Amino acid sequence: MPATDLTICQLILTLELGGAELLAARIARQLRDRYRFVFVCLETMGRLGDELLANGFAVHVLDKRPGVDRVVIRRLKSLIRKEWIDLVHAHQYGPYLYAAMARFPRGHPPILLTEHGRHFPDRVRRSHLLVNRLLLGRKDRLFGVGKRVRLALIDNEGFPRDRVGVIYNGIDIDGFGDTRRVREEVRHELGLRPGDFAIVQAARLQPVKDHATAVRAMARVAAIRTDVRLFLAGDGPLAGEIDDLIGRLGLEAQVVRLGVRSDVKRLLGAADLVLMSSLSEGIPLSLIEGMAAGLPVLATRVGGIPEMVEEGRTGLLVAAEDDEAMARQILYLAEDAAARDRLGQAGRERASDLFSEERMVAEYDRAYQDMSRGRQFPGLVST
Repeated sequence: MPATDLTICQLILTLELGGAELLAARIARQLRDRYRFVFVCLETMGRLGDELLANGFAVHVLDKRPGVDRVVIRRLKSLIRKEWIDLVHAHQYGPYLYAAMARFPRGHPPILLTEHGRHFPDRVRRSHLLVNRLLLGRKDRLFGVGKRVRLALIDNEGFPRDRVGVIYNGIDIDGFGDTRRVREEVRHELGLRPGDFAIVQAARLQPVKDHATAVRAMARVAAIRTDVRLFLAGDGPLAGEIDDLIGRLGLEAQVVRLGVRSDVKRLLGAADLVLMSSLSEGIPLSLIEGMAAGLPVLATRVGGIPEMVEEGRTGLLVAAEDDEAMARQILYLAEDAAARDRLGQAGRERASDLFSEERMVAEYDRAYQDMSRGRQFPGLVST
């Protein structure tokens, strides 16, 4: 049984296998002996929702329709009363807005917002500025997963600077320390030959992840080296377009789509490089996982990524949509094993210092406790 009577609602759009969803699940699993957790999906449940149900968590789905769904606001208001919710942990701005509207005008329960990333392009929405000031509760706490995300909440959403902090995403760093143990087994499963250079990109196939740039970069690489292969783990609305692009460029042997994978840790054991080609990011878990596995990372210089990757020391960065620069860096790393080892080791040390699951969970636990006791928001977390 939980150590306290506090019931926390993890409010999220869906429980598909994405970064925000996985973090919400990890927080609840780590702290379930301290609090009672209830998951509420505004839209659909998803694969992770089934897992959480099997783990004994309550999971509700509100079937939100496009636009502002007033029926869902009423359903959420009713569910908060029915489940005796003491605190709502909203993942992303949309769920925060629904939680704030559902409690209006009472201002209870308090809401903790974690903004995991921002839409691209990110801009000021004047309609949000007044609404956010109006709906922000005295006990609410707002966190970005990185400093750039925090600034977006302040500059683009109009939240008061002294009400927004930072809690970095975290993973089980030690759990990625032995990925090399399965290296040969997984490389055989993937059809890799001795000496092949394997790249893993784990991301949902949606516009903001810009897989097309990664595929075009591979076309440049393949013109010089045919032993470099890119494995795309994930699925999404652009799967067909990416398949078409791979076919048009004749890259079927160089770029392989693996679909949704629940064994990304094993895939990293077979990899020589982790790639990310996004147009916008918060603090992506897939890069933390690559760093924790001791792999070099090559990513675009967007969002919170430069906070994670110390360019030239723990990884390499290129401009978004620059497939030529991306190809050049892939070739450099494919040819320089010493550079890969140096970047990978430094990256693992940085992941351990900043992005541990233990640290992340402890900071959310502290925030839950402070909110339940009515303590004032202490300001920006010192990270």
